[in-house]
Amino acid sequence: MVDTLLSHEPTIRLGIFTGVLVAMALWEIAAPRRPQRYRRWQRWPHNLMIVVVDTLVLRLVFPLAAVGAAHVAAEHGWGLFNALTSPGWLAVLVSFVALDMAIYFQHRLFHAVPWCWRLHRMHHADLEFDVTTGLRFHPLEILLSMGIKLAAVTALGAPVLAVLIFEVVLNATSMFNHGNVRLPASLDRRLRRFVVTPEMHRVHHSIIPRETDSNFGFNLPWWDHLFGTYRAQPAAGHLGMTIGLEAFRDARALRLDRLLLQPFLDDSPRGPSDKTPRS
Repeated sequence: MVDTLLSHEPTIRLGIFTGVLVAMALWEIAAPRRPQRYRRWQRWPHNLMIVVVDTLVLRLVFPLAAVGAAHVAAEHGWGLFNALTSPGWLAVLVSFVALDMAIYFQHRLFHAVPWCWRLHRMHHADLEFDVTTGLRFHPLEILLSMGIKLAAVTALGAPVLAVLIFEVVLNATSMFNHGNVRLPASLDRRLRRFVVTPEMHRVHHSIIPRETDSNFGFNLPWWDHLFGTYRAQPAAGHLGMTIGLEAFRDARALRLDRLLLQPFLDDSPRGPSDKTPRS
């Protein structure tokens, strides 16, 4: 089964990506959580085009990507699980959780280190919060993130199946937890015990720095609780909170050219990156 999944990896990933994107877009139309000031036509073409740019750059620099790194590590016996004798299901499960924790700490690193923040802040500079925000990352951040992921996959000796599952789930949950969708409060309370919900992650996109520096998780919510970065609700409430960064409020910043130039633009008045040092 694993060989079958891997042989159809591009089709599987594209199919799930498209399905989740369409499902979330329809959900946002049917049951939006917040009214949006900026129209989809102002944001979506540019947010989706950055995905195309990211994909091309990633394939050019890292043609094997994370799944390929898992293959190479297995062939050479590199990493923890390639050196241990353990049930396959356990290696997949532990690798998935460990990779998710690595992404949590990577996210905190991108907020704490000023030059990393300059790359990551493009994601936070979106003036609305919806499914396409979860796809909006600068190509340089994507490359740095992949480098960190390759190191984590190799060190773990993560099984190929675990990496494939993690990559697919990470992409899907990023679109889910950035959705401008309405969830019943009781359902949200139950869900956020096991997965990062839109209500939980929206706090992270607040213009208030102490809220921006919270709720770093993408898949699993446990790391924020464990490491003291969890914030249940924004101070102004989900309808009253302002999305984005103080330094980038011009609608022109939503354009693709401005997204690509974002790390090199002046950020005065500053947002979260103004804090020196950050912890």
